[in-house]
Amino acid sequence: MKVLGLDVGDKKIGVAVSDELGFMAHGLTVIHRKSLKEDLAEIKKIITVHNVKEIVVGYPRNMNGTVGPRAEMVERFAEALYKSTGIKPVFWDERLSTVEAEKLLISGDLSRQKRKKVIDKMAATLILSGYLNYKSKY
Repeated sequence: MKVLGLDVGDKKIGVAVSDELGFMAHGLTVIHRKSLKEDLAEIKKIITVHNVKEIVVGYPRNMNGTVGPRAEMVERFAEALYKSTGIKPVFWDERLSTVEAEKLLISGDLSRQKRKKVIDKMAATLILSGYLNYKSKY
């Protein structure tokens, strides 16, 4: 069963997908946000093409664990995604996922310009990977 991982931001949505067995996460694409309707349509296409059965959405809690405006925006997006796809998204704590993605890309010696293009996809991959690792233990 394939799982979709999303890193939802104001301007971009990083997208990752698992393999059929749900063991590995692969960065897929970055959606440049236009409107909620168009963003959801793009995600629905990906769900259909990749036969996705589960969705994990990065949940950006504050460092002290509280829920702030960014997390509330992700909650609204996840609710719209659920209404659009019929798949109830699972939230996954994404604190520092973008920082970790940045460190990995720097260690891979990518230029700032190249990092900027793929960081959201990498963050989505890390979110999905964390969820898949957790799921494999239980």
